[in-house]
Amino acid sequence: MIIKYPVLKQLFYWLLSFSLLVFIYSTAYGSYELGAKVILLLLPVHMCYFYLITGWVLPRFFFRDKYVETFFLLLLIMLLIAVLYRVTEVFITDPYIYRFYSLKDSGFTWDKLNHSKWEQLKSPVDFVNAVERSNTVVWICVTLKLFILWNERKQAVLQAELNFLKGQLHPHFLFNSLNNLYALSLDNAPQTPGIILGLSNILRYVLYECTAVQVPLKRDIEVLNDYIELEKLRYEDRLELNVNMSDPIGAAEIAPLLMLPLVENAFKHGAAETTDTPWINIELYVSGDALTFKISNSKPEQPLADCPGQKFDGEIGLLNLRKRLELLYPGKYSFRYFDESDCFIAELNVQLSSGSKK
Repeated sequence: MIIKYPVLKQLFYWLLSFSLLVFIYSTAYGSYELGAKVILLLLPVHMCYFYLITGWVLPRFFFRDKYVETFFLLLLIMLLIAVLYRVTEVFITDPYIYRFYSLKDSGFTWDKLNHSKWEQLKSPVDFVNAVERSNTVVWICVTLKLFILWNERKQAVLQAELNFLKGQLHPHFLFNSLNNLYALSLDNAPQTPGIILGLSNILRYVLYECTAVQVPLKRDIEVLNDYIELEKLRYEDRLELNVNMSDPIGAAEIAPLLMLPLVENAFKHGAAETTDTPWINIELYVSGDALTFKISNSKPEQPLADCPGQKFDGEIGLLNLRKRLELLYPGKYSFRYFDESDCFIAELNVQLSSGSKK
C-alpha cells in the first residue's frame, strides 16, 4: 500500500522521522511535550535536506553515475543545512526552550543565550552538534527510500521478464494450433468445426484471462482438458491417451499456462513424430496446497531427419517454463524431466501459497 500510494509513502517517512526525533530530544529535555514542539519547529529543515537529496542529487547525479559530483554536492548541502539548522536554533527553538523552562522555574538561566546571536552562530561545538543532528534521521530516511526504490525496480524487472516469457509462449501455442487446423482443413476433415470451437475457447483464456498473475486452478485445468480434447480430434484412434486429473477442491489459484507447454510438447514432439502407436499419460492431483503434474509420452526411435530443429525448440520451451517457475515460485517448486531414447517423462510439483486461496 505504501508503494502504491506516494502520499502514504511520504507520511510514513515523516512519521518515522518525527517519532525518532521526538524520542531523542524528549530524552534530552526530560519532556515529551517540549521535544515534540521543538521537532515540529525543526522538521522543515529536515524535510528540506531530505528532498534536496532524494529529489535532486540522487536522480540527477547519483543515478547517472556522476559519483564525484554527488560527493561534493552532498558535502556542500550538508554544510548549508547545518547553517540553516543553527539559524533555526538560535532564532526560534532556543528562545522557545528558554521560555518553556522559565515558566516552570523563574530562576532558570541558560548561559549561551547571554551571548549575541552572531556569537551563538559561530560556536564550533554547536555547529558540530547541528551537523550530527541534521544528518542522523535524514540519512535513515534516505536509506529507506533507496531500499523502496530498489524493491520497486526489482518488481518491475520481474514483471517485465514474466511478460516476455509469456509473450514467447502465447504465439508459440497459437502457431502450433493453427498448423493443426490448417492440416485438417486441407482434407476438409469433419473435425474442423470442433477444433475451431475448442481453439476459440483456449484463445479466449490465453488472450484475456492469462493477463492476471494468478488464475483459478480449476479454470487452468479446464483449458488443459480443452486442449487435450482438441488434439484427440486430430489423432482419433491412432493415439493411446490416458488422462487422470483430479478436480481441485476449494478456490486454489496458480500462475497461468505452467502445465500447458508440457502437454503441448507431448503431442508435438511425441505423438506427432511417432510412426507406430503413440501414447501419452497425463496425471494431475492436488493434496492440500501441493500440486503434482506428471506427463510422459512415447518418442520415435530415431528423430525425423528433415526436422533437426524440433529438439532444440522443445528445449527452449522447457527452459522458459523453468525460468517462469523460478520467478513465480522461488523455493516452492520442483521440476525434473527424463529424456530417454523411447520416451519423455516430466514431473512438476508446485507448492501453492496460502495467498493463492480466496
